[in-house]
Amino acid sequence: MPEPIAGLDRLRSFIATATRLAGPAGLAQSPALESAFAELLRHDDWLPEACTVPHPQYYQQYLLHCDPLERFSMVSFVWGPGQSTPVHDHEVWGYVGMLRGAEINQRYVREADGGLRPAGAASTLMPGDVERLAPEEGDIHQVFNAHADRVSISVHLYGGNIGAVSRHVYDPATGVAKPFVSGYSSASVPNLWDRSLAVRAGLAASA
Repeated sequence: MPEPIAGLDRLRSFIATATRLAGPAGLAQSPALESAFAELLRHDDWLPEACTVPHPQYYQQYLLHCDPLERFSMVSFVWGPGQSTPVHDHEVWGYVGMLRGAEINQRYVREADGGLRPAGAASTLMPGDVERLAPEEGDIHQVFNAHADRVSISVHLYGGNIGAVSRHVYDPATGVAKPFVSGYSSASVPNLWDRSLAVRAGLAASA
């Protein structure tokens, strides 16, 4: 049996914090939640290797955790060299945090004629950076791996089960929206509940 990942306690601790902050109506964005998310991203020893694997053609969205009541979900986004998303929205709030590499984010706003135009210059996320997304503030954007020669990985926290949310991709020239549901790239999730390393260490210390 493989040993559990030593740093996985960081992910488990963050999910426990998010669960405590969630209420019957769901989990809301807050300074406490964003601070805990930013603290997780200051460390790079907790993401399972299986959730870091790129695809030669498509970005990958690996599910790390989904709240049993679907109040929030967390994914690792793995970008192969030069990969990008279509222009899309989310329909739920989100935090995007950079773990490895770099990511370029171009936001869009709707014109009077229905088309879309870039909302200012693109921004670049570097490791440790966190960006906030909120539908009521406009969350239509396109994202690119900033590197043409290596993998980048970001971690996303959403206010719902993002793989099952009906949202949209857009033709930026016309603004025409097409529904899509992203799903997930993985058939399994990290085992957060194998705390055997810590329990064994405790037993050894008390022996």
